[in-house]
Amino acid sequence: METGESKKVPPQESRATGAQELPQKGRRKHPVIPIVLTFIISMVSWLILSGQFDAFHISLGVISSFIVAYFSGDLMFRKPVKKKFLAQSVRFILYIPWLLYQVFVANLHIMKLVFHPKMMDLIEPKIFKFNSKLTGHMPLFVFGNSITLTPGTITIFVNVYGTYTVHAIDEKSAEGLPGEMENKIARIYAN
Repeated sequence: METGESKKVPPQESRATGAQELPQKGRRKHPVIPIVLTFIISMVSWLILSGQFDAFHISLGVISSFIVAYFSGDLMFRKPVKKKFLAQSVRFILYIPWLLYQVFVANLHIMKLVFHPKMMDLIEPKIFKFNSKLTGHMPLFVFGNSITLTPGTITIFVNVYGTYTVHAIDEKSAEGLPGEMENKIARIYAN
């Protein structure tokens, strides 16, 4: 056999039936942690979206979530799940209430602008750029979406080097960026 060639394993015959069996080497493995995490995400989504909490609907949710988790758990979590990922997930979940509070406060500010008698004088839209200290695709993605979710600001563009272009409806909406939001996201994805 020459170097670089791979040896093909011929199918083997089953002793009981005489049928040919494929070698076991190519079997798909189903790691447990990605399946469990996908099941939990699917089940929580099912409960929130269905709004039905009787035994019949919950059992349908369990069955559906298990099927989705079994067949697509490796799609959501391609690499082995590490403790680092679990810690980041917990920190991200703790970030969500803070973000929702910021969205609420920004909504109050926008409402004040809209209902103010001198609205046209208070609204001063501007586009500005800033460089973020965040690195990696996921932190940049989360930061950009957090900016857009906060009323009064929209992420127009972000590049892989962390340069953001943001539209703000007024000076007050722009003054907090990058600021505390960036720091919280940096803590989520810290090593």
